[in-house]
Amino acid sequence: MADLTTKIGTLTMKNPVMTASGTFGYGLEYADFFDISRLGAIIVKGTTVEPREGNPYPRMAETPAGMLNAVGLQNKGVDYFIREIYPAIRDIDTNMIVNVSGSSIESYVDCAERIAALEHIPAIELNISCPNVKQGGMAFGICPQSAAEVVRAVRKVYGKTLIVKLSPNVTDITEIARAVEDEGADAVSLINTLLGMAIDVEKRRPVLSTVTGGLSGPCVKPVALRMVWQTAKAVKIPVIGLGGISSWQDAVEFLLAGATAIQTGTYNFIDPTISIKIIEGINDYCDRHGFRSVSDIKMNL
Repeated sequence: MADLTTKIGTLTMKNPVMTASGTFGYGLEYADFFDISRLGAIIVKGTTVEPREGNPYPRMAETPAGMLNAVGLQNKGVDYFIREIYPAIRDIDTNMIVNVSGSSIESYVDCAERIAALEHIPAIELNISCPNVKQGGMAFGICPQSAAEVVRAVRKVYGKTLIVKLSPNVTDITEIARAVEDEGADAVSLINTLLGMAIDVEKRRPVLSTVTGGLSGPCVKPVALRMVWQTAKAVKIPVIGLGGISSWQDAVEFLLAGATAIQTGTYNFIDPTISIKIIEGINDYCDRHGFRSVSDIKMNL
């Protein structure tokens, strides 16, 4: 068997397969399907300082080869996570990572600082696709300056592995990646959802209550793969690839494009065991091609 061990910052993972925030709950929801400790890491659902009710219904819609969502970061807040969720997941034998979201730099910092105090949470994933309420709702991650500003502030209070999740809804994603690298990000993960919409032709109105929402699933894979390839050439820190991965072949494509690790997302809803199938597929691929380590897959395309 090949050595699938993967390193992201100070994080050591059993393999390069992670589960994407918002698609895997807190991990416990999938424990009936397989041994979740076999995963390289689990990124739990987005967590904010204050509880959030999320957007009004309807806020999810199926689309050809994908889905739209406008859930709106519904969660019970970081204090609830620390009090109720952390005790239940702290002893799972894999890396439990918290996706941190906010609406101001102060709220990002506050949330990250509280998570930093949790011994068994070795990393956070900073979601900078959130709207900055102080700047009229413009997402932090759509310009290098605001992306750098929030990462710089969080880095000052967070000493563990810091992953920054990038938005694809930009002109040049490599500019954002380099900006957060310069401010101390240990890795970047991409892509977050693309902005899309759907219309009910009989009702003659948008399907989602928010009109637009995040598009994910197999339909976004070619865009995600291209952005991962571009970003991996532009930065020195590890790149975590996600976006439409639904098979081990998809995962290997991302590794060939320069990703160090990958995340399974929307396809978890279709096949709850897809991440395990991908781990086994990557291992078999390495054996067939004579790769001793998963890191040998990466190519300079």
